[in-house]
Amino acid sequence: MSTKTNPGNFFEDFRVGMEIVHATPRTITDGDVSLYTALYGSRFAVQSSSAFAAAIGLPRAPVDDLLLFHLVFGKTVPDISLNAIANLGYAAGRFHALAYPGDTIRTVSEVIGLKENSNGKSGTVYVRSVGTNQTGARLLEYVRWVMVRKKNLDAPTPEAVVPELPETVAVADLRVPDGLDFSGYDPALAGSAYFWDDYEEDEKIDHVDAMTVEECDHMTATRLYQNTAKVHFNQHTEKDGRFGKRIVYGGHVISLARSFTFNGLANAFKIVAINGGRHVAPIFAGDTVYAWSQVLGKDALPGRTDLGALRLRLVAVKDQNCAAFPYKDQEEKYDPAVVLDFDYTVLMPRRH
Repeated sequence: MSTKTNPGNFFEDFRVGMEIVHATPRTITDGDVSLYTALYGSRFAVQSSSAFAAAIGLPRAPVDDLLLFHLVFGKTVPDISLNAIANLGYAAGRFHALAYPGDTIRTVSEVIGLKENSNGKSGTVYVRSVGTNQTGARLLEYVRWVMVRKKNLDAPTPEAVVPELPETVAVADLRVPDGLDFSGYDPALAGSAYFWDDYEEDEKIDHVDAMTVEECDHMTATRLYQNTAKVHFNQHTEKDGRFGKRIVYGGHVISLARSFTFNGLANAFKIVAINGGRHVAPIFAGDTVYAWSQVLGKDALPGRTDLGALRLRLVAVKDQNCAAFPYKDQEEKYDPAVVLDFDYTVLMPRRH
């Protein structure tokens, strides 16, 4: 019998310090950008208009930060999470530089932690993944942890190594794109008159908009990122799985929710950090996603009077509007409607 096919790694195949060079490099095209827009309807001006991007000092409209994230993430799936039970969380994510159509993306990951579960059937794998372009410039890095099945239940239990991860990316570690000049920034074209100065800590914003997930949309999106996780595609096997049907890629929910934030945060043109994140519950085709945000912090940037950083909590909810800002109860248990809890930092122009 041929053994040339790749069954993916199981928990016992990982070792702390293991470096994985992921196949295959991916050149981003204008078609990828158009399809991403068609799937999520994102309207942020800097990513939508090369003329607008040029007015603030960029060479052209950059690739949406989350499209870059998903492409980098997608490369890791065949090696890290093909046999995953669940993607558990994110931390220490930093966007180092902008990507543009024509750039070729590749990803390398390092295993930084392992912890077998008490049932002996699975364990958590912690990896740091780095996405670079064709010149070797670092575009994005992040840590994620994922629960992976064991194939051999008798495999020895590895020494538990759980990495210490920061609660948030420090302001000093945020990377502002080179060349930005907001003297020509047009808030009318950007879609909002509200700047960094106009937001307050603990302020909550109901983004109002919503979108029902279609089977073809979430599978098309996942294929766009070359994410091969079986649970998103194979109804033949998933009908006998724990949910009885295909689940939606968690990143699809992140992008939907981020696109909704335009209504209330239109000037938040650039994601610079992923401080933390958790897929609280799965969603399925037919579910309708809503979102709301909370301002967790405001930071001035060293040496800049034209730009500030907002740390935001983005909460996605299914089949329920966000007028009441559903989140956690007094016992810190999530509201049953919450599907995503995402902590990230954005750049926003300051009022002149």
